[in-house]
Amino acid sequence: MTAMRSIVEPNKGKLRGVAARVPFDAIMKRVSAPAGVVYEADTVGGISGWWCRPEDARPGEAVMHLHGGWFNWGSAQAFCHLAGHIAVSAGVAAFVPDYRLAPEHPFPAAAEDVRACYFGLIERRFTKIAVTGDSAGGNLALALLVLATTSNGPGRRALVGGVALSPVTDLTLSGDSWSTRAVADPYFIRQQADELVRAYLDEHRPEDPVASPLYADLRGLPPLRVHVGNDEVLLDDSIRLVKRAATAGVDVRLDLWHGMVHGYLGGLGRLAASAATLQLIGEFLKERFTNAANKE
Repeated sequence: MTAMRSIVEPNKGKLRGVAARVPFDAIMKRVSAPAGVVYEADTVGGISGWWCRPEDARPGEAVMHLHGGWFNWGSAQAFCHLAGHIAVSAGVAAFVPDYRLAPEHPFPAAAEDVRACYFGLIERRFTKIAVTGDSAGGNLALALLVLATTSNGPGRRALVGGVALSPVTDLTLSGDSWSTRAVADPYFIRQQADELVRAYLDEHRPEDPVASPLYADLRGLPPLRVHVGNDEVLLDDSIRLVKRAATAGVDVRLDLWHGMVHGYLGGLGRLAASAATLQLIGEFLKERFTNAANKE
């Protein structure tokens, strides 16, 4: 972690606007490739993306992973290795949609694409689906969980659980960790986040529960697991979300990884915390898929 900090901290806060897309994707493509995963481009529910298929993937079950990038950056292909690791841990195929990005496509375009992709998986006869997401993708995953929980029919029945990795839950950026972790976080600064959020919201209210899941009615959500590093400005986004979910009666757990920074799961093969997190994710998802199968 010390070595990683020495590399990234000189560029702290400098990834801004659409110009950051190429370097951001380059960073994500450096995640180690999982063994035995086949990647395939596809379109699901009208949304293009990439399948990450382990050799032993169980039929009829899938993970939909929503990539990060502050709603302005990121691509399905760049996140294939990260999603592939999650797919292997769960023993099912994972699909990563290329939801539309801001500023060309501001809120609610990304949420609409995620919704279309989820119901597209159901149309493909996937009867058990887990939703995972990192950073901005965690925001979109949580919003989708709320939507699917309140819907009737197959949208609710197919949902088995969710995993959020350092999710952005509050677009008002009111968490204390924006101050208390301002020095510890080697990636982001408040001004940078303000610009990215403004580009995404395009003057929409940040308190809208669809935009900021922290303010949503979380009652009835399926089991949820949240992982976050202790040294990131988004720490309080996770802590407050989990507290609200627990108060709402959700089966929820927060794992807080000391010394870890935003996106630390991408350190698979280099960080013990990354391997331990992936193991917990896999155990949780396998349990959720098994329980769903036993109820049939």
